[in-house]
Amino acid sequence: MVERVIEVEDLAKRYPPDTMAIDGISFSIERGRVFSLLGPNGAGKTTTVEILEGLRTPTSGRTRVFDVDTSKDYASIRGRVGILPQNFEPFDNLKPVEAVEYWAKLFDKRKTRKDINEMLDIVGLSERKNLLAKKLSGGEKRKLGIALSLINDPELLFLDEPTTGLDPKARRDLWKLIEEIQGRGTTVLLTTHYLDEAEKLSDDVAIMHRGNIIARGSPSELISRFGKTTVVVLEGVGTDGLTEVTRRGIEATEVDGDVMVPVANPSEMRTIFAKLSSIELPVKDMYTRRQTLEDVFLSLVGTKMDEGVLEE
Repeated sequence: MVERVIEVEDLAKRYPPDTMAIDGISFSIERGRVFSLLGPNGAGKTTTVEILEGLRTPTSGRTRVFDVDTSKDYASIRGRVGILPQNFEPFDNLKPVEAVEYWAKLFDKRKTRKDINEMLDIVGLSERKNLLAKKLSGGEKRKLGIALSLINDPELLFLDEPTTGLDPKARRDLWKLIEEIQGRGTTVLLTTHYLDEAEKLSDDVAIMHRGNIIARGSPSELISRFGKTTVVVLEGVGTDGLTEVTRRGIEATEVDGDVMVPVANPSEMRTIFAKLSSIELPVKDMYTRRQTLEDVFLSLVGTKMDEGVLEE
């Protein structure tokens, strides 16, 4: 029987006078999965997580973690949960090795120096363990935050926007770390506005927008349901090219000067290429690509997202 670590039923959170941060959402998370709440800033992701962490009280609805009502008895499960908040700041004047030792004492966990070194090795901070935290890079500070969140060997880990503002290498390093954490059996609830991050890491994705979950499923299920299998890209042909393509009865859209032609059935690819090749267009390049969660998001919301902000 599948164990549900988190259960959310008709959850709502209203802030006076009339802000509905969460508008009646429901979902559940099975043990050992990586579940992502994906959406722009202000979608309600962090509010949802903070309710699950026992930090906020819902206006209505029910949230259960390890079958415990988080609004009534969160203290009883605190030791089973790890948390990396969105705005984590390390102890600037402590070294990572000192910060981990201090945090372990707060949880009443006995950690030897060997244990601490192993923890820092897990998150890739072995060579930086004796450097003051304020001298760590942004990615290294997030790694330290994850080390602290793992100090109590949690069964469930909350990661709220863990890679925001990091450079591509630091993001990839953290992705690898999250995959390794899941590989040890930890359930992970991740909030993110990075579509590629959710697609790379998640077993399950809930796309949030304006306090609602507008789609839910695995990345492949969402792409299959709301997108097309493959897209033919006509690079640089612009709106004039779109007009020529659609005039011939071919479904297409224009994004940033490129024309996208969706192909639902791979068997139709040769026919589509033949039709497109017969049109006189100033094409810089023509190629195919598999659709992604970014295409799904654009289809559902009607606009792209950049660093958590919806484009107008």
